[in-house]
Amino acid sequence: MSPIFHLSLAPLLFLLTLSLHLSPPSYSSQLYHLDQDILLSQAPLSPLHYKNQTIITCTSIPTIPQETDATNNGWKEEILQMAKEEELVKWVKTIRRTIHENPELAYEEIETSKLVRARLDEIGVGYQYPIARTGIIATIGSGQDPIVALRADMDALPIQEAVEWKHKSRNKGKMHACGHDAHVAMLLGAAKILKSRENLLKGTVKLIFQPAEESGIGAKRMISEGALTNISAIFAAHVSSLQSAAVIGSRPGPLLAGCGFFRAIIRIPDFEKVGKGNPGVVVAGAAIVGSLQNLVSREADPLDSQVVSVAMVNTTGQQGELPEEVVLGGTFRAFTNSSFYHLRQRIEEVILTQSSVYGFDASIDFFEDQSFYPPTINDDFMYSHVKDTAIAMWGSENYVEVPPVMGSEDFSFFSEIVPAAFFYIGVRNESLGAVHLAHSPHFQIDESMLNVGAAFHAALAERFLEIRNKRTDS
Repeated sequence: MSPIFHLSLAPLLFLLTLSLHLSPPSYSSQLYHLDQDILLSQAPLSPLHYKNQTIITCTSIPTIPQETDATNNGWKEEILQMAKEEELVKWVKTIRRTIHENPELAYEEIETSKLVRARLDEIGVGYQYPIARTGIIATIGSGQDPIVALRADMDALPIQEAVEWKHKSRNKGKMHACGHDAHVAMLLGAAKILKSRENLLKGTVKLIFQPAEESGIGAKRMISEGALTNISAIFAAHVSSLQSAAVIGSRPGPLLAGCGFFRAIIRIPDFEKVGKGNPGVVVAGAAIVGSLQNLVSREADPLDSQVVSVAMVNTTGQQGELPEEVVLGGTFRAFTNSSFYHLRQRIEEVILTQSSVYGFDASIDFFEDQSFYPPTINDDFMYSHVKDTAIAMWGSENYVEVPPVMGSEDFSFFSEIVPAAFFYIGVRNESLGAVHLAHSPHFQIDESMLNVGAAFHAALAERFLEIRNKRTDS
């Protein structure tokens, strides 16, 4: 997923697939919850083509100090000094490139998971495996409360990579086009830093390596298998091509929208007995579409951003024939749980009731076990911790408060249960061609941000435990 999204292509791509398949989708026709999916035939875009997008830049990539400033008690300089060491920089970059060459789809992250476990073994970090089939939960620290978690997603996308470079994907039709390879590499880098500072940790850090973020709701499955047991708070990062390399961005409160899809089939109950008085399912479908499009414009608070879009209408008949059924599909988005679940309820009510008015049957699938994501909402304290830590490490010029967007993330399942903060790390570098949005076959990152991300993850966890203990003591 990416921080700023163009809100049109993904629902259309998804619903085009649904129009061809009346049965629930297989992985090849999977539902993708990101709004910026790009057609694979699309030519590379220059930055000027990103309409309605905010490109966040900084004058330079944050540098890692060479000297220790005693006024900061040393934690910042010690972590940054470790992160700039050539051995760690090379280690993290190699991990990212190895994963990039071997992308694996949701719940198929066999080799990725094996690599993660090998690197954890290498640095002496214990872990639980398997969690949610291919997931891993590693543990660093005292083993005592408080416990804070850092999460990285591991899965790739069914996209053919168009970037020609030495470490291009070797798996045909699969690509790390959303930066999850970088997420894993940064979290392993953080693990190495935290392990070296384990005696300084005022509690425990859990490292969650999660499968199936893009499809399959891996976060929800990990939670059901105990991933959040005794955890006090959780952080997660996502790379962003809309922020210059290593710029940190986030915001308090709603950050990413809840996202759902629906597919409805309106049928004539007894097709053999259709008479002259039957208006036909197409007429019923048209009425339903009109009513659905009125849900936001006539029922929603104009200050509470919501979306309902019907993007697919398909029938089983030919020209001049009365079809037996009509299939409708679309997406809905909202920034609060109450609005999101209310939209789901109203969509169901409208489809069932309107069908009944015309004397037809209706069935609806909301794909709640595949692609149904509540809003991602940052806890105020957790957000402040992200902001304060970023500014303490690199200055206010390398931190930005980003706007909320209609994209979505399954990290939202974690944020529903424990205090959470989701943030972005910039990977944009025009000189390298790292300008394309996530889910583009041309997606690239500036790898110079990997050790910055590792340092930031480590600092977030270490400082959170320190602050949490001070608050408890007081």
